[in-house]
Amino acid sequence: GGIYRKLIFNKAGTRLRGGILVGDASDYSKLHKVAVQGGELPENPAMLLAPSSARGDVEEEELSEDPNTQVCSCNDVTRGQIADTIKELGVDGATLKEVKTCSKAGTGCGGCEPDVKTILKQELEKLGGSLSNHLCEHFSYSRPELMALVRTDADPTSVDSFEKILHKHGHGDGCEICKPAVGSILASLNNGIILDDGRDALQDTNDRSLANMQRGGSYSVVPRVPGGEITPEQLVQMGKTAKKYNLYSKITGAQRIDFFGASKYQLPDIWEELGSVGLESGHAYGKALRTVKSCVGSTWCRYGVQDSVGFAIRVENRYKGVRSPHKMKSAVSGCVRECAEAQGKDFGMIATENGYNLYVGGNGGVNPVHAQLLATDIDEDTVIKYLDRYIMYYILTADRLERTAPWQAKLPSGKNGGGPIEHLKEVIIEDSLGICDELDRRMQYLVDTYHDEWAEVVKDPARRAKFKQFVNTDEVQTREEMIEFIDQRGQVRPTDWLPDDQPQTNWKPDTTDVFSRSEKSWVSVGKTSDFAPNVGSAILYGDSQLAVFNNAQRGEWYCTQNMCPHKQAFVLSQGIIGGTADGIAKVACPLHKKQFDLADGKGLDSDLSLITFAVKIEGDEVMVELPSTEEVDAILGTKGLRVQSSCSELDISGTELEKEILNGVRNTTVTVI
Repeated sequence: GGIYRKLIFNKAGTRLRGGILVGDASDYSKLHKVAVQGGELPENPAMLLAPSSARGDVEEEELSEDPNTQVCSCNDVTRGQIADTIKELGVDGATLKEVKTCSKAGTGCGGCEPDVKTILKQELEKLGGSLSNHLCEHFSYSRPELMALVRTDADPTSVDSFEKILHKHGHGDGCEICKPAVGSILASLNNGIILDDGRDALQDTNDRSLANMQRGGSYSVVPRVPGGEITPEQLVQMGKTAKKYNLYSKITGAQRIDFFGASKYQLPDIWEELGSVGLESGHAYGKALRTVKSCVGSTWCRYGVQDSVGFAIRVENRYKGVRSPHKMKSAVSGCVRECAEAQGKDFGMIATENGYNLYVGGNGGVNPVHAQLLATDIDEDTVIKYLDRYIMYYILTADRLERTAPWQAKLPSGKNGGGPIEHLKEVIIEDSLGICDELDRRMQYLVDTYHDEWAEVVKDPARRAKFKQFVNTDEVQTREEMIEFIDQRGQVRPTDWLPDDQPQTNWKPDTTDVFSRSEKSWVSVGKTSDFAPNVGSAILYGDSQLAVFNNAQRGEWYCTQNMCPHKQAFVLSQGIIGGTADGIAKVACPLHKKQFDLADGKGLDSDLSLITFAVKIEGDEVMVELPSTEEVDAILGTKGLRVQSSCSELDISGTELEKEILNGVRNTTVTVI
């Protein structure tokens, strides 16, 4: 019931031209690829009319075997280049980390990392090897295995922090991979404020600042707009705040408004203003529920059969703040016309005359996947019950940074076939594993302990202090002092970064020890209590930004430049610190995860390096051995390292070129000697 399928072939029956799928559309991606690329059809094409669940197929997206297929668009890396890298490294040397470092695939936005991992697995198997599922070099467990160990521990207090979990189940210092993963596990089970009790040291780039870091080190602000419904008062306050802080404003595809260009020290004040009209954190920075889109449904639309806005608000307010292995998106459509695109979401609901059809396991992104039908014609309370179980089952068993679609595709088939969707029906609806009580209980705990993270920061001076720009002074350096902002369509944005190896990228000092001949003195930069444990903090010395790292786990202190040499962004103090397998203390840049030895500044995955300075503790004073401010500013001064547009040094004022441009002369050839 509820399934209609029509496929259109050419007269010879050798090509699929198109089709209509209603209800079970789990094989949409495969059929679409066959129609577009002219894939091979079975001897009897009519077999494709039956949905994959009826055929007992397990549909999983396959990566193209074509070596020319682009995998990483950020760095223009093809499958063939990744495969060649794996062959060169060999079975023993081809880890995901090494493959990313050597091929550059997955080192940009990170969206292609799952594909890189899949290619690595496939190529290793061709070479007679296998891909380890260990979380990282510090934990010999996968993320689901580590989650199981923590959640089933007889003494929860023995695994309620990263240090305790590392001591009990791992070794070493931790790193930029396992710290956020464990932080997510703790949030999914215990739901404590992520900035408290040292958990801020576990958070990745965005979570530590409760905002998304953008180009140049500024941040975006994204208030929650449940179901896309917003009041005039909230819109007015958004406008006032955006104008006051000169924030670039954009309406997103998720029915929210993003504000870009905020400095970290401004965030608490911005959120205090937004909170005054009831706006909460949108968790755009977290691996959590982002939004629940909706059409207007029966409240306004003449076609709507259910109140999709009201239900979307209910769903979003229930799951807001729930941390998961990866981001989650949802939608509610008020009728079969599907204006909210619910079937392209991690979970989505489409209204019927009798209730809602519930779809799960869809997503857009790099590899779009059509969601699968879990239940039909169910009321709102039943939808919530099934979603509680589905989301928590995903949280407990998915791998690190794994969306619901690939997680769902890897699940076993049902007892009588039908693929993973039948397995989910058995687990969620029939309680075949006997875990529904636990799933219900854990989800209800997360709902009951919800807190608006920004409201918690705004009302607490100690938490607000974490957003101070420099620990040793109340002075600030504005965003414009670090990167040029340019006008665009009546708003401002940071100037474009140039490609690597162009000016203002991959910065290197003139010598490896630029201050070796300088006269230095010990300078107090603050009290030990000013520097949070196991994280970096920025200090201002003259015009130069430096980063001081309190590695309390080792009992060591380090000081480096705060500017990451890759793109000349002043962000290193926001990076996660950890250690390598051979004991090197390191920091990972929060922008692109470039890694540096904290002791000597050498790049661990590139030929870039940092300038470092000696640190000592005298009583409760943190002392850094520094040359004069004039010498340091000559090399590391913010004014001299500010990223500017490529044409900023060309002054054409008063020239014939300026006159020609102003007069609108076109097709003019200008020769510069």
